[in-house]
Amino acid sequence: MSNQRILFQQLFDDNSKRVYHLCYGYTGDSDAANDLMQETFIKVWQHLDTFRNQSQLSTWIYRIAVNTCLSYLRTAKRRATDELNDHIIENHTEEPSEKQEQVALLYQSIAQLEENERIIITMVLDEIPYPEIAEISGISEGNLRVKIHRIKHKLTEIYNRNERV
Repeated sequence: MSNQRILFQQLFDDNSKRVYHLCYGYTGDSDAANDLMQETFIKVWQHLDTFRNQSQLSTWIYRIAVNTCLSYLRTAKRRATDELNDHIIENHTEEPSEKQEQVALLYQSIAQLEENERIIITMVLDEIPYPEIAEISGISEGNLRVKIHRIKHKLTEIYNRNERV
């Protein structure tokens, strides 16, 4: 196995879960998230030799994932939020536990945030360090902390509103 294949396999193993969560945060659809994750790693494979070590590999992969998701959202026909919410709920065929319902409600709520808010909160949930989130988002760490505080407040309001429905 070549060094590039070994490196790629390691990158995939280390980052695929986070990239999937990021894509799921953008789409609210597990199939679309899987497709976007795969598309992200195809781009990583195709451009691995062009990586210039100006940032961490994980940051570079996240940027590719963000751009892939944004491209998908620009070209895909957007569904109404109600349709998206119905789809998320329908994906749970067995009787959902309270925790599963809370997770589904959280992702429903995240799907209602603006695109840039979804990316930031998804990275926070994936426990990406703030300096790395700031670098990916292209904002200062201080500004990021303020944004995260506002996003959490907005997300709490949306979650509570959705919980009452």
